[in-house]
Amino acid sequence: MDVLAPLVVGQIARISCYVVGIAFISVALNVFNQLFLYNRNEPPVVFHWFPLVGSTIPYGMDPYKFFFSCREKYGEIFTFILLGKKTTVYLGTEGNEFILNGKLKDVNAEEVYGKLTTPVFGTDVVYDCPNSKLMEQKKFIKFGLSQAALESYVPLIEEEVNQYIKTSGKFKGKTGIIDLSAAMAEITIFTAGRTLQGDEVRTKLTAEFASLYHDLDLGFNPINFMLPWAPLPHNRKRDFAHARMREIYLEIIQARRDSTTSEEDQSQDMIWNLMRSVYRDGTPIPDKEIAHMMITLLMAGQHQSSSISCWIFLRLASQPEMTEKLYNEQVIAFGSELPALSYKDMDKLPLHQNVIKETLRIHNSIHTLMRKVKNPLPVPGTRYVVPTSHTLLASPGVTTRDDKHFRNAMTWDPHRWESRVEAEDDGETIDYGYGVVSKGTKSPYLPFGAGRHRCIGEKFAYLNLTVIVATMVRNFRFYNPEDREGVPETDYSSLFSQPMQPSTVRWERRGE
Repeated sequence: MDVLAPLVVGQIARISCYVVGIAFISVALNVFNQLFLYNRNEPPVVFHWFPLVGSTIPYGMDPYKFFFSCREKYGEIFTFILLGKKTTVYLGTEGNEFILNGKLKDVNAEEVYGKLTTPVFGTDVVYDCPNSKLMEQKKFIKFGLSQAALESYVPLIEEEVNQYIKTSGKFKGKTGIIDLSAAMAEITIFTAGRTLQGDEVRTKLTAEFASLYHDLDLGFNPINFMLPWAPLPHNRKRDFAHARMREIYLEIIQARRDSTTSEEDQSQDMIWNLMRSVYRDGTPIPDKEIAHMMITLLMAGQHQSSSISCWIFLRLASQPEMTEKLYNEQVIAFGSELPALSYKDMDKLPLHQNVIKETLRIHNSIHTLMRKVKNPLPVPGTRYVVPTSHTLLASPGVTTRDDKHFRNAMTWDPHRWESRVEAEDDGETIDYGYGVVSKGTKSPYLPFGAGRHRCIGEKFAYLNLTVIVATMVRNFRFYNPEDREGVPETDYSSLFSQPMQPSTVRWERRGE
């Protein structure tokens, strides 16, 4: 053994030298290619040392800081390496138009997001089906977002918030500290469940369902862009949660099919609507797809509302005078008795809506929208052609944080919207298959995206948030904890950006 030891050590040393040598050569070739062999007909590549890692780390730590830094060096159009893949960024309103309103034959969202979303939402829906089928599914879902439906949701949302205040145990006494991330996640899943899903689903929103939802949400871990199939703990939890949630929805659907309720007596909720809906080719929606659409709807209706409502109350706590302005707006509009809210009341609360718009402007939870290039894409007004080996990336949040479009852009000021009319487009509309919508990419303010994949739940999101904020402001004042000034930094480590923990505020009950 004593004789062999030096041989083993020597062998390890030689292998280490080979590895270091190969790594050095790889880095050297990568740098040489960037400096001398770049293609002038493609956008400039952000300089990076390591070919596979590229700019993944600075992008992942703070996408907006990365984008603004790259814009200073390379302009509005540039390419960076993201996990070994060339990703071409086009910033500004022209970039939003180029990418988000790209033709279906040229740009594709399914190939980017499908492997991430399918294990969470399920098969044959969203990005696991042809785009034409997705457009039909969005048309079915719009049933629950009609004017009549939205009008009926206001008292349900207000009731859910008041019930949470009374029964959650988080608002005991005259004052206290609350973890907003946890509280708003619970409130918004209750409001989304009660309104978009119906009473049967709402009764299922117990501790078990909340735990399942949390585990399913783990599937949006950024690593799953590359390894959605990996036997990692969070993926095992994701798969179990999806199977159990699908089972819950299938049980509800089957019970309805077995019931003797006449069509005239059926409640007009989303599940009944999907059970009656038929694809263009005459095929009824299979129960499995209904279950998967309901999972999608629940998560889509909750994610943005949860994050934004959390940011709203963090902002109100940092500027307590704004909370009092909101309260006084309600007193002036409705009287000191503050009767129950109704849909017609929403237009009487412009400051509430401006608080939401301003928070969406700075704190939109989705900082990046990607598309796979399907055909070589010439960039108008430039010599650049984006090849099919690239992924396109738009970031509407960059324009909302740009002083060129918004004065003192990083200052949270809801009053800016009192004198600002945001024209989203020049009147152009288009029907992608789920109804006529605005093309909506001319504006620097696109909190719900644009193009064929624009979020159809925009009106519900504003309504849900307005009622939640109005109800909470009626009950409480909000302040920062003693150990914090301003608001927390943003955590970009997950697919949906959110406040850094702890995201706590001090509340004080009104009338005490």
